[in-house]
Amino acid sequence: MTDIGPLLTGKVAVITGTAKASGIGLATARLFAEHGARVAMIDIDAAGLDAAGGELGRDHRTFACDVTERRQVVATADKISAEFGGIDILVNNAGVVFGTAFDDITEAEYDHVMGTNLRGNFMMAQAVVPSMRQRGGGAIVCISSIAGQNGGGVFGRSHYAAAKAGIMGLAKALGRELAADNIRANAIASGTIDNDFTDGRMTREIKDEIAARVPLGRLGTSEDIANACLFLASDLSTYVTGTVLDVNGGLHIH
Repeated sequence: MTDIGPLLTGKVAVITGTAKASGIGLATARLFAEHGARVAMIDIDAAGLDAAGGELGRDHRTFACDVTERRQVVATADKISAEFGGIDILVNNAGVVFGTAFDDITEAEYDHVMGTNLRGNFMMAQAVVPSMRQRGGGAIVCISSIAGQNGGGVFGRSHYAAAKAGIMGLAKALGRELAADNIRANAIASGTIDNDFTDGRMTREIKDEIAARVPLGRLGTSEDIANACLFLASDLSTYVTGTVLDVNGGLHIH
């Protein structure tokens, strides 16, 4: 990446889904920290979160939180705001994916997928916006997926595609509603990322098959998405809101 100096000096960034060592959340936390932000890392996996927090150092904090539970979300946002003096950036990255066929999706699995991916994005945004208003503005980045554009079919199926499409709509709505508060909101339509988001359910064979269909000829990396998050969270994108940025190697062209 071209050295353009620190882009987030003095900013407080909240990033959800940061416990996985190879994940988008931790890659984004690392990059934001390198660019001068103080990072509040959120995940439901307390053990993984502790390891991630130990890597970033004491200027940053970890907060165990289930983003589907409103009380936890509000309490965590309030605690972060109090400890850091406010919140400037939210990266909504927490999510789950299942490749279950439509006929076999249970109500419980549907609720889990929709709750974590869409409800979690909504409630986290709702919880941090008051602090952003007090700070005079902010930036919200929601991690969606190409599945929200093409109906899935890569790995995530109907419930995942519906949730990710909802995230795109949410980002556009937040971009419209919060513009007067100088709060920008955007989404990233991620392609398949070569990490362990599926907890091993996506085999190397499946990944290679997908990579062969990507115009750029490879799967994405967590760092690819982190770089896009940095753009959308920083002053490089001060005139960008309510957009969906495709970061999927050109897979959306098909």
